Amino acid sequence: MSAQSKASITKNDYFKQDWRRREKIQTLQYVFMKWMMCFFIGLLVGLVGFCNNLAVENIAGTKFVVTSNMMLARRYTTAFLVFASSNFGLTLFASLITAFIAPEAAGSGIPEVKAYLNGVDAPAIFSLRTLFVKIVGSISAVSGSLVIGKAGPMVHTGACIAALMGQGGSKKYGLNWKWLKYFKNDRDRRDLVTCGSAAGMAAAFRAPVGGLLFALEEMASWWRSALLWRAFFTTAVVAIVLRALIDVCLSGKCGLFGKGGLIMFDVTSANSAYHIWDVPPVLFLAVFGGICGSLYNFLQDRVLRIYNRINERGSAYKIVLALAISIFTSCLLFGLPWLASCRPCPSDTSEPCPTIGRNGNYKKFQCPPGHYNDLASLFFNTNDDAIKNLFSKDTDAEFHHLSMLIFFFTCFVLSIFSYGIVAPAGLFVPVIVTGAAYGRFIGMMFGSHSTLNHGLFAVLGSAALLGGSMRMTVSLCVIILELTNDLLLLPLMMLVLLISKTVADTFNGNIYDLIMRLKGFPYLECHAEPYLRQLAVCDVVTGPLQLFSGIEKVGNIVHVLKTTGHNGFPVVDEPPLSHSPVLFGLILRAHLVELLKKKAFIRDPVPAGSDAFNHFSADDFAKKGLDHGDRVENIQLTDEEMDMFIDLHPFCNTSPYTVVETMSLAKALVLFREVGLRHLLVIPKVSGRVPVVGIITRHDFMPEHVLSLHPSLAKSKWKRLRFKLPPSVKFF
Repeated sequence: MSAQSKASITKNDYFKQDWRRREKIQTLQYVFMKWMMCFFIGLLVGLVGFCNNLAVENIAGTKFVVTSNMMLARRYTTAFLVFASSNFGLTLFASLITAFIAPEAAGSGIPEVKAYLNGVDAPAIFSLRTLFVKIVGSISAVSGSLVIGKAGPMVHTGACIAALMGQGGSKKYGLNWKWLKYFKNDRDRRDLVTCGSAAGMAAAFRAPVGGLLFALEEMASWWRSALLWRAFFTTAVVAIVLRALIDVCLSGKCGLFGKGGLIMFDVTSANSAYHIWDVPPVLFLAVFGGICGSLYNFLQDRVLRIYNRINERGSAYKIVLALAISIFTSCLLFGLPWLASCRPCPSDTSEPCPTIGRNGNYKKFQCPPGHYNDLASLFFNTNDDAIKNLFSKDTDAEFHHLSMLIFFFTCFVLSIFSYGIVAPAGLFVPVIVTGAAYGRFIGMMFGSHSTLNHGLFAVLGSAALLGGSMRMTVSLCVIILELTNDLLLLPLMMLVLLISKTVADTFNGNIYDLIMRLKGFPYLECHAEPYLRQLAVCDVVTGPLQLFSGIEKVGNIVHVLKTTGHNGFPVVDEPPLSHSPVLFGLILRAHLVELLKKKAFIRDPVPAGSDAFNHFSADDFAKKGLDHGDRVENIQLTDEEMDMFIDLHPFCNTSPYTVVETMSLAKALVLFREVGLRHLLVIPKVSGRVPVVGIITRHDFMPEHVLSLHPSLAKSKWKRLRFKLPPSVKFF
């Protein structure tokens, strides 16, 4: 996937004049609009999150009710055909709209948003069609009983809503709002997308503080206290909207919604009393959870590589792959419960047993009256209801050891193979349900040696697998605590997350970083690889370097723009404009295209003066919309115009960041990432040479690029400590 870096506000003369002329009322308008944007982002994301859950619960619920009624009539073959065909149709619809309308909507969306907030602007990830397909496709795919989640798509949905609102309308369709012109820069749009991603996670789990911390810990590469306040306000709006809409549904006006779903339940409110002898089982759960999480990431990475080779063959292969996964999933979900024996209903249960219809802990399936099928209670349900059943208290005797083991391995495998198909799919909920099964199985093993009930072990198991796969700590801890409404779990939760993350980090990176690497996003980590300290900036600068004079010929500009893919060009003044060659500034490709489009040409190579200002306004050099602006190939110029000149001085950023060519590459990386740069100019250490010797972009910091130039570093001892599997184990 092609991608390019994005920059902060380019400080040329037009931006400086625009900010100097800004009056106090315009500053107040800017601040007011920022808060209003956060309010509307929270409102819209909350509405979308509620509608997603409402649609999934009703579509999937209707499917399960119809199938259960046929099971009661002992029409098992017909029930399977209805169940499988419903899943097939829903998956087909999701894959069709994703493949042909918005391929960018496939997958979780969190890697794309995370890369954008790091400085990588991938094409069409925030377009209107991507938003539409993300919402509709996620509802359809989740309702089709695939082992996928809706949390990741909700994060992408929130980011899309924020980006579209911050775009300020559409020039293409003549829709422009002057009040939003202030947000046409990278920093403000990046802040809005951060607020949108926090709102998306808050809407997925009704966890406002968890959503805020998720954006801080996992998504954002740059953070400020002002952004913290606005993101907190946005997630608070989401929580209020969800609470108000849920209250409406409690009165029975939302169909089957209100009878299932994580968004509706405080899944455990048990008084969590634990003692020192409960710690060893929890430590074992955390260590093995970290190993399972790293194994999950390893297998997911290998499966995605295979899927990429299949998907490269065309849309037909993508759709066939998705449908094959759907059929395979339907067969397992319907067939595996037949392996479990029917269990007699407990006499002290507070719920109806057996459960007939939509949801519940005790599914009847094929069992006689007074009995239930424990595997069907997990498989023949939505993922949200399966998690509720696993987290529920006072159900230690509900599930058999073998049933729990089958459910764990099935979810582990299906969640790996379901992600990567051409449909919106999240990873959070599958990892939670798989971890809950793992934790409950560990609780069964240590049941006689621990005072913790199996529901609490399930919660801790989810935390262990999430920590081992996602590698987050603070945000996951708060999300799970908000999800379970059990603050007494906090010490054990912190212990499990810290240990599982530490163990998993010794094997590989977190799942989203692995996916970003597969997608080719040049993501910059917050730390530099140790071997970068052995290199200087000049060791990775590659040529040829394209320079422009302060007054440049139009034909030369057009030729360079058409024959190179560079997005920034140094501008150098030479005699007679200066006594000696001197670096004047940096000009962007987008600004050069704007100059060519407006044809601000002069006939002689002399400074244009203030007359050139009449052709432009500050908005002409603002951040373009999601269509990435005009292209030089679309500009028609005559031969006479090609022989004219452009004075580039007023349009340059005259204070670009520069480093000396002898600076450590690791130190340059820290500067590049922390400041949020797009280009870093390299200047010579001694005078008398060309004033600029090269440009560093984020691609120059990528390990692939560095190691291709210096292959000896691949065997360097200066590497991050990480356990590597032997070649014989790497079977993919």
